[in-house]
Amino acid sequence: MKKLAILVLFFTVYFAVHNTHTAFAHEHKIETEAEWNPVSAGPLTTWTAPLCGKEKFVIQPFFFYNRTRGSFDSEGHSNDLPKGDKKYQYQQQLFMQYGITDKVEIDAQTVYQENYIKQGAVKAHSNGLSDSYLFLRYCAIEEERMPHLTGVFQLKLPAGKYQKADSAKLGTDLMGATSGGGSYDHGYGLILTKKLNPFVVHADAVYSFPLERKVDGVKTKYGRYINYDVGVEYFLPKNFNLMLEFNGFLQGDKRQDGVRTPASDIGYFNLAYGIGWSTKAIQALFVYQRTLTGTNTDANDSVVLTFVYAF
Repeated sequence: MKKLAILVLFFTVYFAVHNTHTAFAHEHKIETEAEWNPVSAGPLTTWTAPLCGKEKFVIQPFFFYNRTRGSFDSEGHSNDLPKGDKKYQYQQQLFMQYGITDKVEIDAQTVYQENYIKQGAVKAHSNGLSDSYLFLRYCAIEEERMPHLTGVFQLKLPAGKYQKADSAKLGTDLMGATSGGGSYDHGYGLILTKKLNPFVVHADAVYSFPLERKVDGVKTKYGRYINYDVGVEYFLPKNFNLMLEFNGFLQGDKRQDGVRTPASDIGYFNLAYGIGWSTKAIQALFVYQRTLTGTNTDANDSVVLTFVYAF
């Protein structure tokens, strides 16, 4: 009886999926792979290789709610926040693109955040700018049989507070990137995008080099780090699409006054998934993101909303 129930369930799911796929294929059967060019907001963090186009201006605001459930120690073990403690953040990002030519564009990103912590009976709150970024991107190959290939240069600007912390603020007033607050970082990377109707796959990797900076009077050089991302979009009828994304970050130990600080490396691996809705005029994406593993970093759960406007 149990085997029969499993067979019935299997064939029910099979025919449901088969019928859905057939209807979707019929709706799009007149489109060739070359003609298929869906519009979307793209993944959450993963770069998309196609550029915005000559003299085009694109603006994309992001709205984050980040809740910290605990942290990962230097051994990668997860530790929950003590009962009753809270740590969360509201963050607004603004990402902008401008096409100099069809092959070259400049981008910029700025971040404003509000940090909240409750430890026992003590509460703290701070707000301000975090670090900002400038990007230069060059399209080397446009997709035909090969994936779309774009190179990227990025420069991190230490716009967020990174030293002279107020002990009463419990660390909320430190707005600089925890992976290298105060340092100017230059990074170099590659971005790939490939259309596989009804999927679009994106991947990128950027390797960055922090410069030495004095932090609270100590010469500090943060370790080199790499960001790597993979995002997949699945396009549905009625302008909807689903998104799945993996994000990774790895950074070596830092040095203070020339001496390496043991177990100061940072790493994390995130999973994100969401749903988007897009037209030619505006694209939107709603995402849930979770830190799955890490070292010397917070374990976060995040809800994100973003829109894309092109001018």
